[in-house]
Amino acid sequence: MICCNCKEKEAKVHLTQITGDKMQKVDLCEECAKKKGVNEPTAFALADLLCGLGAANDMEQASGEAKCPQCGFTHADFKKAGRLGCAECYSTFSEGLESLLESMHKGTRHVGKVPYSLQQSRELSEKLKTLQGRLDKAIAEEDFENAAQLRDEIKAARAKLQELSSV
Repeated sequence: MICCNCKEKEAKVHLTQITGDKMQKVDLCEECAKKKGVNEPTAFALADLLCGLGAANDMEQASGEAKCPQCGFTHADFKKAGRLGCAECYSTFSEGLESLLESMHKGTRHVGKVPYSLQQSRELSEKLKTLQGRLDKAIAEEDFENAAQLRDEIKAARAKLQELSSV
């Protein structure tokens, strides 16, 4: 097996990180392992090591020597600090950041957390819109049997939504 970092020497150090249902493996030669501080467990984090490989390299190639027009941050600054300088950096380095973020998170769009009751309300509202559209179509096609079923489903969904709103 060849070193993931230098891609020349035989890998002697094999690291595996399991996060949830995803597994990431890094294979390093002795020299690259020492450079990354792998021989001292307190001196490295696998996430930092992975950031130095793969996705971060994609970011470096995509952004080249780009510099944030607002704060002056460069890719080298990001690599050193492990974070961006300002909100504008996300636009400046967007092309390379996407692959880096995808390797670290489920997606590239922040959706945040939503209280359970609000999430239920949103889902019910979407369901109501869909049911209403299906009802309108059934009426237009004169499929009154299906329309009656949809009407009952809409009535039940509205009652549930009203119940959630009053809590």
